[in-house]
Amino acid sequence: MLLLIPGPVQTRPEVRACMAEDIAPWDEDFRDEYAAMRPRIVAIAGGNWGEHVSLPLPGCGHMIIESALRTFVPPGGTLLVVQNGGYADRLARLAREAGRSVVSLHGPDNRPMEPERLAAALAEHPECAHVALVVSETGTGIVNDPNVLGPVIAAAGRRMICDAVSGFGALPFRIADRPECDVVVFTSNKCLEGMPGFGFAVAPVARLEACRGNAGSWVMDLVDVHDHALRNGWGSFRFTPAVQALRAFGKAMDIYEAEGGQEGRLARYMRNRDVMREGLQALGFTPYVAPEHQGPIIVNVFQPVDPNWNFTKFRVAMKNKGVILSDFYTTDVPTMRFGCIGAIAESDIRLALSKVADVLDEMGVGARAAA
Repeated sequence: MLLLIPGPVQTRPEVRACMAEDIAPWDEDFRDEYAAMRPRIVAIAGGNWGEHVSLPLPGCGHMIIESALRTFVPPGGTLLVVQNGGYADRLARLAREAGRSVVSLHGPDNRPMEPERLAAALAEHPECAHVALVVSETGTGIVNDPNVLGPVIAAAGRRMICDAVSGFGALPFRIADRPECDVVVFTSNKCLEGMPGFGFAVAPVARLEACRGNAGSWVMDLVDVHDHALRNGWGSFRFTPAVQALRAFGKAMDIYEAEGGQEGRLARYMRNRDVMREGLQALGFTPYVAPEHQGPIIVNVFQPVDPNWNFTKFRVAMKNKGVILSDFYTTDVPTMRFGCIGAIAESDIRLALSKVADVLDEMGVGARAAA
């Protein structure tokens, strides 16, 4: 089965093979294995081990995002959320339900937030000590580049929280070059092509120390994750982790480095995106995002307006032909997402496009462009 979704992604056989072995998380050999991963994670984030630290947490992306919000924004504190997509809406909800106040900077979900608008919003809201942004909006594929918005945040004397879940490892980012960044969070199963089961935060140690006592949670306190490692060693866990997923992540990092790291992975994904976008347009689809704003993670197109069109039937038919697509959309109008990330290449994209053509013909869908 070919997964063309923005996560969990298609993985390599070597990565999947790591899930087949029973592991004791507190075994000395595995502790050493895990400890060796943590500086590598910091390096992928563009940090410096000792100055920055990796803080793994078992769970999904939403869990590590909430942990970051709880840790770095004090109880009752206010943050500005760059809110131009469905996943930014989720981030805002996580913050509110954690007892933080949110100022929403809304924008269209088919283009990045403009730096000028962010600067004006920060001038208008001095109570916002932090700005949280979704770097790669998984619902549409737009990119709110922290290398563009970060200097605006720094100039206003504020702190930045980066939800980089669906773009980390492919999109360029170096936390050491962004001193305004408190934390960047991501997961094991997106552009790094591991298995689901772990979230990661990379943060400056000095900022962690300044945020002690904020979290209001033992499980989701990233300061406590760091404290535990200092007391018990970098290979130790506070609670029973998804051990096999962690070992698979180590293998995925090996493959990532062999491909050329961030630059190599981005080049493959960009080629996947270009082939996908061109192929869908050739089939008559209308892209939801302009080409200059389309990141490399997904291609989002309007659903056809043909009377024979049925999204569920299309998706099931694609699955029957060996291709799995996302079964929901986050946009206000009906769209659909075609993932471009994971252990896939241009040949996989072209194969999937041929299946799309077959299914559309079988369904009798002739009108495929947006109304």
